[in-house]
Amino acid sequence: MLHPPKIRLRVTLTSTLVAFGLTTAMAGLVLSGARKQTLDDSIQEISQDGRRVSVAVNAGIAGRELGATGRELLMVVDARGRVLAASPRMRGRQPPRFPPPPPGDDRREGRVCSRHLPGGPCFLIVEFRVGTGANAKYVYSLAPEPGLLPQPKLALLLLIGVLVGTGIVCYGTWRSVGGTLRPVNDIRQELDEITATDLERRVPVPARRDEVGMLAMSINATLDRLERAVARQRAFVIDVSHELRSPLAALRMELELALSAPDDSDVRDTLQAILINTDRVGAVVDDLLALSRLEADRNFPREPVDLTELADQEVLRRPFRTQVTVLAEGAVTVNGGRSELSRVLTNLIDNADRHATSEVTVIISVEEPSTAVVEVIDDGTGVAETDRERVFERFARLAEGRHRDAGGTGIGLAISRDIAEAHNGSLVLTDRLDGVPGARFVLRLPR
Repeated sequence: MLHPPKIRLRVTLTSTLVAFGLTTAMAGLVLSGARKQTLDDSIQEISQDGRRVSVAVNAGIAGRELGATGRELLMVVDARGRVLAASPRMRGRQPPRFPPPPPGDDRREGRVCSRHLPGGPCFLIVEFRVGTGANAKYVYSLAPEPGLLPQPKLALLLLIGVLVGTGIVCYGTWRSVGGTLRPVNDIRQELDEITATDLERRVPVPARRDEVGMLAMSINATLDRLERAVARQRAFVIDVSHELRSPLAALRMELELALSAPDDSDVRDTLQAILINTDRVGAVVDDLLALSRLEADRNFPREPVDLTELADQEVLRRPFRTQVTVLAEGAVTVNGGRSELSRVLTNLIDNADRHATSEVTVIISVEEPSTAVVEVIDDGTGVAETDRERVFERFARLAEGRHRDAGGTGIGLAISRDIAEAHNGSLVLTDRLDGVPGARFVLRLPR
């Protein structure tokens, strides 16, 4: 079920709200500045009218009527509040209640509200004092206070600008986010169509090397690893089937021979052959279980392990075909899984014993600054340099008869290298240092 484009919607909505908030704030600042400018202009205008009347009163030439246009709101009162002169619109009105100018100044401006004055409930007022003491006269000049939107046309233009700007940001964000997420949708559609049978397909990589492009490259790299893992798993299943087929076929053959001629067969020999092939099947199964556990979880319990003691135990645990000698100068301790390291030593010593001519030597030493080294050396025919990495492949079969014997499972060395790498170590195959034919496996582990 496909869901709506939530990311695109969320990003567009967020950017739209932010753009609307910013443009609204800017419009508010512009309107606030315009209102302040209007207030300043009104104060300046009524100040000029009041100053002109004050000059006339001081000169004694002011009449009962004031104002040249008839629209002014002017009034002259004496110290006892009696109206001496007024403009036509202020005639017959009560003087506004406004405190006189402070001492040392002849002017006061402010705001006053009164229902007795014409033109609005609240006014801007400028008051002038002419004279002193009982002979002082007060000139009031008023103008209606501008509203919140003193310039409606400017407010309308700003509103249109806010809406248009927000709409442009909304549309641009929707298109931009859509273009950015379109490669993601293509990647998703391609991934939906990829199945286990067509892992060779890859998601499209955008031309721009941005985060989405890096994501596409990471997905393709993951698909590469997945394809290799599936191919390795399929090859592994085929190899396991091949390895189990031989001992199972041998078991079936022995049983069929025993059943076809029960009187002629030697029961002891038949059971001995069956036991040998059963051991081969069991060895393969044990190695497969060990390999699967190692691949599933490499966080196995770890403890201090003495490699010298472990090698001695492995050598003394059972007899070998050849003479096996352990050489060590003392305890060499590493931090690892005891059972896992025991399996490595068992695999290496068994492999060397199968291919040695007469003797196997295990040398345990320390490599400065902090590396433990285990060398397993045999005196067999050795391995060609071109094939030394192949012996660590699962179920690898070399042309030489050295690795064709029935004693090994074909994955012992592969398991050993995996265990070494799980311990942050390494396992390699080299020539003997003394120039004698044979193989030398070198296991390095951090102490």
